[in-house]
Amino acid sequence: MTDLDVVIRPHPKLEELIAVLERLRAPGGCAWDRAQTHESLVQYLVEETYELIDAIEAGDDKELVEELGDVLYQVVFHSDIAAEQGRFTLEDVAAHMTAKMVGRHPHVFGDLVAETPDAVMLHWDRLKAEEKPARASVLDGIPQAMPALALADKLLGRAAKVGVAREPEAVAASEEELGEQLLSIVVAARDAGLDSERALRGALRELQLEIRTAEAARA
Repeated sequence: MTDLDVVIRPHPKLEELIAVLERLRAPGGCAWDRAQTHESLVQYLVEETYELIDAIEAGDDKELVEELGDVLYQVVFHSDIAAEQGRFTLEDVAAHMTAKMVGRHPHVFGDLVAETPDAVMLHWDRLKAEEKPARASVLDGIPQAMPALALADKLLGRAAKVGVAREPEAVAASEEELGEQLLSIVVAARDAGLDSERALRGALRELQLEIRTAEAARA
């Protein structure tokens, strides 16, 4: 990064956290920490991520610091497991992310001009496609385990790129009203003995089939 116009600052507390984790997982450290694997830690990563979301929505800085720390610790933990196995290190993770962010922001670190968020996203999508040429579908890379509503929003964005659309119905004027509207749908579904999550996931599977059909027609 020596050729970039950035200021590199020391982070002693971050280094201390890394050292603590290494000590816990070193011989003679904590038996539980040493026994963990990438797979066994997934449940904690998911839990910590949701707790972080709660802290963000609560707007409590003390909680936000704590939950960000928990998520950060998961990153350090996974990296230490991989380092012990000789696969990669936390430095490799950081280096990859640095290169990725610099490469995805040529309007900051290069000569490209992108003065609006829409222009930035346009270039972002193009660069992402160039980086991942093996992805043949706009659906590639979307984690299917996302919560159904978040997955729906993601899929609708991808659907629009291939000309697949859903006609919108009347919607509430605010997020507060929308929340009540969504809740009333879930209430009605429960009363009818229907599973809202499963129903939406079923609709999303159909949407993904439509997207893939549209892509095949274009090929």
